[in-house]
Amino acid sequence: MARPGAARPGVSATLGVDSSEETGGPRPRAAISTAAASAPDTLQTSKKLVNSVAGCADDALTGLVACNPNLQLLQGHRVALRSDLDSLRGRVALLSGGGSGHEPAHAGFIGKGMLTGVIAGAVFTSPAVGSILAAIRAVAQAGTAGTLLIVKNYTGDRLNFGLALEQARAEGISVEMVVIGDDSAFTTLKKAGRRGLCGTVLIHKVAGALAEAGVGLEEITKRVSAVAKAMGTLGVSLSSCSVPGSKPTFELSSEEVELGLGIHGEAGVRRIKMATTDEIVKLMLDHMTSPSNASHVPVKSGSSVVLMVNNLGGLSFLELGIVADAAVRCLEGRGVKIARALVGTFMSALEMPGVSITLLLVDDSLLKLIDAETSASAWPVTAKVTVTGRIRSRAAPAEPPETLVSTAGGGASSKQMVLVLERVCTTLLGLEERLNALDRAAGDGDCGTTHSRAARAIQEWLKAGPAPASPSQLLSRLSVLLLEKMGGSSGALYGLFLTAAAQPLKAKTDLPTWSAAMDAGLEAMQKYGKAAPGDRTMLDSLWAAGQELQAWKRPGADLFQILTKAVKSAEAAAEATKNMEAGAGRASYISSARLDQPDPGAVAAAAILRAILEVLQGSRGV
Repeated sequence: MARPGAARPGVSATLGVDSSEETGGPRPRAAISTAAASAPDTLQTSKKLVNSVAGCADDALTGLVACNPNLQLLQGHRVALRSDLDSLRGRVALLSGGGSGHEPAHAGFIGKGMLTGVIAGAVFTSPAVGSILAAIRAVAQAGTAGTLLIVKNYTGDRLNFGLALEQARAEGISVEMVVIGDDSAFTTLKKAGRRGLCGTVLIHKVAGALAEAGVGLEEITKRVSAVAKAMGTLGVSLSSCSVPGSKPTFELSSEEVELGLGIHGEAGVRRIKMATTDEIVKLMLDHMTSPSNASHVPVKSGSSVVLMVNNLGGLSFLELGIVADAAVRCLEGRGVKIARALVGTFMSALEMPGVSITLLLVDDSLLKLIDAETSASAWPVTAKVTVTGRIRSRAAPAEPPETLVSTAGGGASSKQMVLVLERVCTTLLGLEERLNALDRAAGDGDCGTTHSRAARAIQEWLKAGPAPASPSQLLSRLSVLLLEKMGGSSGALYGLFLTAAAQPLKAKTDLPTWSAAMDAGLEAMQKYGKAAPGDRTMLDSLWAAGQELQAWKRPGADLFQILTKAVKSAEAAAEATKNMEAGAGRASYISSARLDQPDPGAVAAAAILRAILEVLQGSRGV
């Protein structure tokens, strides 16, 4: 099978953005391109995993079809169609498309209950008239009852799809076209109208459900045109994207966010200061629902909506979930009922790290069309239940009885333990930057952050009420706290250590038992962490201290003399880790040539022991 668009006349191989596609936003593409061209030398052409710049759109569509048996290519054109085209006889065909770079739109939405086929242009460039006309002819020859073209409101798309429509009608083919403009960015409407954004995917879904149900072309056109007027979309981005072979389309400082941008890498309506997700989402929803905004969507208290949170390409799943949570809370706080929530990547702008929010006003009949079955690969599987009003959490199981022992504190020993914990927390908070710097050599640079998170959790716990008087209870409660709040492998290892160390202390709290508690903790860490002394981990510090604390088991052992030696041994062991080859943990995957600094976990463990010693010495007046 020939590659789509290969060696055919009239189709440009260049992937520069066609400025005729844009709707005339506040900063025309030509001006943006000029700005990018004159940007500082630090603005480099981005790296892309492509075979060639000219062939990337063809290769992407070919790859999608190769992996999806439900799709076929139309030979000689960059067109993808349903493989079961002949089964559509007597029903309306739906064709959409536009520039490539918006994946999974548009080909990801081909399937039963959605699109019949799509016509793809080069990256961010309208498809060729000849390819659009070829797709119309192909579905007409399959015996369909007319064709509806679903087009996003960009000049190039309107022109090319419109010209193909007129040529098809001249051939006697029944064709209609709806132009979708769901952009809610512009407070004053431009002559070109609202840009077509991610809301177009919802039109694909509604039209597809109607076509699958056997509704006629005229009725589908009428109904989706009405639906399109009841929705709005607004985007925000942390930085731009870049067309293959080109530099980023605009620049943002680390303190800026672009509001109201389109899906072709163009800049938005204004720039705002970087803020929390809650603040940004509130601003977006305020803007897109404000009656003073000529392009607003009329959502108010009591409205029922479909919420679509769309990844513009480069946003992490972590951030996407945070945006979705903020949107749900903000809308429900305004009395808006969220009937369905769709979260994912629906219409991207290459690798742009941003998100768009779409709101579609729905009633029960429209919701049934949204819920209708589809085989389109990119449409998410969602529960057909209302989001708002659903119970979203379950009460946590009660803690085992042994952890609910009275926490009433008392006596000098209890106060001393609190002082120890406070000093440990202060020490770890002060070490945050150093530990992060040490961790960057072998990990993701968060060791200090992880330990600081633990320190803050302990501080909050101490503020909440008195600490347990029993050392065993104290260590057990700390283990639960760290497992829950600290996170990472450090949280698990400290949790294991403290849980095991607490067991011997249930019966006694003399020096030999404290030494036994240290032994138990170290044994648990080795058993589950798979590290051994000399593997360049936090165990090295603790093990060195534990060996010195063995002297506590001898009669007449001196608390401070032995503890002081233990701390010095731990610090020496931590320093020695910089000369070790990592045998466990994340550092074991790093070349030893790059490991010339002490292990951050070992440094943190030694610092904790030093803090304990200093408080105990201070309480004795040393």
